Amino acid sequence: MRLLLIGFGTVAQGLAELLLEKDKELREKYGLDLKVVGISDMLKGSAYVPDGIDLAQALKLAKAGKKLDELPGKFDGDALAMIEAADADMMVEATYTDIKTGEPATSHIRAALNKGMHVTTTNKGPVALFYQDLARLAADKGVKFLYEGTVISGTPLLNLIRETLAGSYITEMKGILNGTTNYILSEMEEGQPYDDVLKKAQELGYAEAVPDADVLGWDALAKVTILANTVFGVDVKPDAFPCKGITEISADMIAEAKARGKRYKLIGKVWRDGDSVKGSVGPEEMDLSHPLAGVMGATNAVTISTDTLSDVTIVGPGAGRVETGYSVLIDIIAVGGQR
Repeated sequence: MRLLLIGFGTVAQGLAELLLEKDKELREKYGLDLKVVGISDMLKGSAYVPDGIDLAQALKLAKAGKKLDELPGKFDGDALAMIEAADADMMVEATYTDIKTGEPATSHIRAALNKGMHVTTTNKGPVALFYQDLARLAADKGVKFLYEGTVISGTPLLNLIRETLAGSYITEMKGILNGTTNYILSEMEEGQPYDDVLKKAQELGYAEAVPDADVLGWDALAKVTILANTVFGVDVKPDAFPCKGITEISADMIAEAKARGKRYKLIGKVWRDGDSVKGSVGPEEMDLSHPLAGVMGATNAVTISTDTLSDVTIVGPGAGRVETGYSVLIDIIAVGGQR
């Protein structure tokens, strides 16, 4: 199975490490002989080798801050040119998310699907903005369009719903969809002010220098939209749902809530309301007895309400190099693995 990697940042490098580490297991357990034939990265350069790129060498160059152009098979075109030129079975789209336009990732995905490649992406933009259109295109071309890594990273929420909860009618999903804000709220329980905790989160790499996507709830909103589109089957954009972040939550408010047996969490939620589907993102006071209330630090969790099992809660990491790379591996196995 020939893979094409578009983007070679944290996610794709995590995947490359897993492909090297698990090569024997993937062959023996799933019948997968995986070969990365092309890598295209806007900053790191590109290479295309039909017989397979040396992933160990590619990782070594990336970690040393060197260009992939030093690999055999230097490729001079952009990502779209590589997609057009490459003879590959599946594309991994792992470029930077632009939630306003979904580009350039959406164009990459369309090009690959049109060419008959399976696609997996960790990029929230295309799935939040254009899921139904891309899913129809994939169906028309007879290929798979998968996106496990778009919601809570490598924790297999979407696969859980698609496979393990098959046949269940889901009425609501709500959870902690952003690890940065959960870390901040957890630390504020110790009495530290928001600004101090945010600074610490930035130093630890949990929050960006401009943290708006996390603290204003936009990242969680993108994930809520993805769940609405992919699980509940609607066709909505992020601006369809109300969104509020955590910037107005104080340490005093958190302490007062805890004294009442409550705990603040930034909750993203999708639910059925008659024939319609609604969604929201905002801080909620949760009873300490609720499974989500006990999820602390930079951890994610989602409670799924079903007609068969009542509530099912999944807890796991929502970010990380290997964790998000693993979400891509799940999708690759789903497409090509023999189980």
